[in-house]
Amino acid sequence: MSAYFVAFIRISDKARYEEYLAGFDAVFEGGEVVAVDDAPIILEGNPPGGRAVIIRFPDDATLRRWYDSPGYARLRAIRQSASEGDILLVHGR
Repeated sequence: MSAYFVAFIRISDKARYEEYLAGFDAVFEGGEVVAVDDAPIILEGNPPGGRAVIIRFPDDATLRRWYDSPGYARLRAIRQSASEGDILLVHGR
């Protein structure tokens, strides 16, 4: 069963966030970036706003191996210092 990394990111420090993006490709593995949108269209409800990101992985284990890796942990700290986010692991097809 596929696992999706779904994030709503509210960027507060664009320069610092660029550091995160600059290192992302070097540590990203096992998934496919499906969508990145700085202005998602709200159809219903009150989502948190900001950048929406969807990344598909073949399964939970692959997603967690990337998310918990030392390389991404270093980048995650940079992202967290430059933004606030709501991050979900969503199961799908």
